[in-house]
Parts: sequence; structure tokens; C-alpha cells
Amino acid sequence: MTGIIFDMDGVLYRGNTPIEGAKQVIEFLKERKIPFLFLTNNSTRTALMYREKLRSMGIDVPEESIVTSGLATRLYMERHFNPGKIFVIGGRGLHEEMEHLNWGTVSVDDARRGDWREVEYVVTGLDTGLTYEKLKYAALAIRNGAVFIGTNPDTTYPSEEGIVPGAGSILAALRASTDREPLIIGKPHEPVWEIVREKLKAGEVWVVGDRLDTDIAFAKRIGARAVMVLTGVNSLRDVEKSEIEPDLILPSIKGLIDYLKTFD
Repeated sequence: MTGIIFDMDGVLYRGNTPIEGAKQVIEFLKERKIPFLFLTNNSTRTALMYREKLRSMGIDVPEESIVTSGLATRLYMERHFNPGKIFVIGGRGLHEEMEHLNWGTVSVDDARRGDWREVEYVVTGLDTGLTYEKLKYAALAIRNGAVFIGTNPDTTYPSEEGIVPGAGSILAALRASTDREPLIIGKPHEPVWEIVREKLKAGEVWVVGDRLDTDIAFAKRIGARAVMVLTGVNSLRDVEKSEIEPDLILPSIKGLIDYLKTFD
């Protein structure tokens, strides 16, 4: 059975504005019992918070159908690392995921007292409240031997105002100041696939996204059909200049229903 992985920002909505057809596509999949999963590289919210956001747009899905890069980071760390104190650069969602580990987190106030020396993991996502102090203590901890982990590499993300800096911009600052490369969990990297393939449980997989460097590259990496929509970050001109080629390009998610009907 075919299963579909949907990106969220730029595919289902931009900011708080739903994209036309998103609700109808999800209802179509429910009626046909086609398995699907929402996978976002945005770690600022938890899956529960995203569920509430989607419900406000008329899209009702269970929390278990949503995987954020923050959730994937937490689950991956549980499986592959030993407990240790964490310094977090990120939004509320990522902070909550790291607190769920119960390994202990080091705040900026703690770091000012010198506790950055005890940090074993620096976990970085999108942080709209980024300060120089956060970057400073993250860099100090990484240079002191802490494992450097990024939730996702997106240098930008689509907002209602336009394309704005993403988590990858913060990773770039820490790369430059530490000369260290992070372990990146989210799309297009494979750690997140370890998490989502267990949840989706499908034979053939499609990935629907708006970014060539994350969504479409992820689809290619895992051997999935890559479906690109033009309502987010990348345009047709970007596709023409890129070596990453989608299998299908749609103006928006709305066009997915007609495409799916051709398989009936």
C-alpha cells in the first residue's frame, strides 16, 4: 500500500494561513484509507501543538500522525545516546521534547554560572528568540566536547511575510564558531527516516513537500516518489537550476486529489 509523508510549512499552510485544498486532500485520504503522516522540520512546536493548529484549519488528525524534527531528535537520542545534560537553542516545542528525556537541561542562567562545562549535548533548532549569549554558551560547550546536534538544516522557512531565516542559519553560525559539523536529524538526513518508517508502515512511499534541499532530497534518499508543490520555498526556476529532480510538480496540494484518482 502507498503511504504519503507530507511536509507542513509551505504545503498545508503558510504561517497561520491554510493553503487551499489541504483539508480536502486529507479528507480524501481518510475516505480511501490511504496511510499518511505529517513530517515537519520545524521544531518550535510539539506534535500536540501542531495538532491544535491543524484543527483550527479544519484538519483533524491524531497526534500520532505528526512527527516534528524535535520529536524525532528526542526519540533518536533515546535510542543512540547515553543520558547527559543538554543545552537547547530552540522554541518551546524543542525545549519540551528535551525535557521529556529527563536528562537535565542547562539554561542560559545556569550557563552564566559556569554550568556550560557540564553540557554533554547541544541541541539546536529554530529559535526566534536567539541571542548572542545562547550562541556563545552553545559554542563554548561544543568546543568543550559536547555533541553538536541539529534538528534540521533548513536555512529558511516560508512565513506569511515571506521567506525568513530558519534553523540552518543558526547551525551555520555555530559551525563557523566551532569548526564542528552537527549530527542533523531532520530531512533530508536519514536519522528521521528511522523514526517515521516505523510509524507509516507502508510499502511504496510518497513525499509531498515544497523544498528541494530537504523534502525532495529526502524522498530521493529513501527511494520514495518525490512530489513538489509550488506554494512554499522553491519555484520552477529553482527546479531548473537544481540537480535534485522531483518526480511530479503540482501548483499546490489541491492538485494531489486528481493525481491520486489516476491510480484508482
